[in-house]
Amino acid sequence: MDIIGNGFLAHHLRPLEGAYPQVVTLAAGVPLPQNTAAAYDRETALVDATIDRCRHDGRTLVFFSTAAAGMYGNSSGIEDEPFTPADEYGRKKRTLEERIRRSGVRHLLLRLTYIVGSHCRPDRLIPALVGQIRSGRVTVYQGAMRDLLDVTDFVRILDGLLRADVGQEIVNVASGQSVPIASIVDHLEARLGMRAERTYVDVDAPHRVSVAKLSRLLPDLMDFAPDYYRTVIDRYLDA
Repeated sequence: MDIIGNGFLAHHLRPLEGAYPQVVTLAAGVPLPQNTAAAYDRETALVDATIDRCRHDGRTLVFFSTAAAGMYGNSSGIEDEPFTPADEYGRKKRTLEERIRRSGVRHLLLRLTYIVGSHCRPDRLIPALVGQIRSGRVTVYQGAMRDLLDVTDFVRILDGLLRADVGQEIVNVASGQSVPIASIVDHLEARLGMRAERTYVDVDAPHRVSVAKLSRLLPDLMDFAPDYYRTVIDRYLDA
């Protein structure tokens, strides 16, 4: 596998680098909704260059899109059902998905949920909440739910999809266990041994992500329990 990128996901994909010579994995996209137009343009140019490379070499392009709240909003979270992305980040990722699909190159488009693990950016959900709790004040978005997936399980799922030679598909990569932000904060506080003053903000962001397709493709790997989010948090803090 050729891995394009040197960030969080690329770092954790290195164990697969010697496998799947037919695959090019693009792990170098813009990471946040608050990106400049120039940053989005650079991502589009990189996608186009990678499409050309895969077309020339007859290889499969693995592209990491998003299954976060900005993509699905309040929809069912099912890959092949109509929906409208909730923010600019989701719209841009969906546009890139369609660019790859229309190119004719063999591809696997993975919509990733909230991936957690060592070396992840400090402004991501769990590191940001840890920082807030340690500061003594944390904002809790009432009504928001998030599906957490440990990065080692993400790599295991990607490995399984590539071993099964899945292609020409859009697949959500998630645990299927969305939990309230308040429950995530509760467990973080318990593990950190501290309580923070909470500010509550009411939102309507349930974040439904269907894993029905992923479960059909990899039935032996999709066994995440309802309290799996605690395992994700524990692994992160232990690391």
